[in-house]
Amino acid sequence: MAETFVIRIGQDTVGMRIDKVISDELSDLTRSAVQKIIDDGGVTVNGIVISKNYKVRNNDEITVEIPEPKVLDVVAENIPLDIRYEDDDLLVVNKPKNMVVHPAAGNYTGTLVNALMYHCGDSLSGINGVIRPGIVHRIDKDTSGLLIVAKNDMAHVHLAQQIKEHSFTREYQCVVYGGFKTDEGTVDAPIGRHHTDRKKMTVTDKNSKNAVTHYFVENRYNGFTHLRVRLETGRTHQIRVHMAYTGHPVAGDEVYGPKSCIKELGGQCLHAGLIGFVHPRTNEYIEIRSELPEYFTKFLKKLANMN
Repeated sequence: MAETFVIRIGQDTVGMRIDKVISDELSDLTRSAVQKIIDDGGVTVNGIVISKNYKVRNNDEITVEIPEPKVLDVVAENIPLDIRYEDDDLLVVNKPKNMVVHPAAGNYTGTLVNALMYHCGDSLSGINGVIRPGIVHRIDKDTSGLLIVAKNDMAHVHLAQQIKEHSFTREYQCVVYGGFKTDEGTVDAPIGRHHTDRKKMTVTDKNSKNAVTHYFVENRYNGFTHLRVRLETGRTHQIRVHMAYTGHPVAGDEVYGPKSCIKELGGQCLHAGLIGFVHPRTNEYIEIRSELPEYFTKFLKKLANMN
């Protein structure tokens, strides 16, 4: 079913291009997707069809009609997986950096889901639909590490409930800018959409959810610190946002870090190194660990040599 959204323009967006205004307001839509909807006549301003370079005016009423999405047939692909645990109900995979978790615009192949479809066949939970079969939680494309996948709906429901209740253990390791006076600490600051860049998250009291991150110093280097981080909640980009909020952005983070990003890391230096959960069928607590990947250890060696 098609969805319709109405956006009313205030002084803060006057003069902006309409495609940018809509993509900022409706954060699930890329700017190119908005432009296609405009080209297809799905956007009107005060009842009149406009072009994508229209610049909005005060008190404009924009109506956006998003067409019903086409059913995507996810193709199974024989992509090697680093599986750290597997049984009839679930599996834990060690995702490499630069691998997208599920298909989306611009990434319909080569994703973790494509690989899972080949490995598991029809044995994946259907709760998250055809695009995200079996996916209980996500990690970013440029974050490496452990991810749990449900093979049936029973397992999916139980695991999702543990995440909701904060009883699902998720521990990361990262390298951040700067030094810490104490060996451990907690960031308790709510996270929501950025007020101007809708594709980013930020610490805010407006339309936000509580977010708690615990961190522990593993090692100190000249200008950098190696941290072990435990999530109490699981908000989008939580560690990256909280670390940037404290003035210690994650090294290599092109979104939340400094403009002079460390390119050699190919993205943020962040690894999901441990997950722990109660098995949905046996009620046994299981903990899986993953060693630091090569890009991470090479960076640590470089920092150690600079001390």
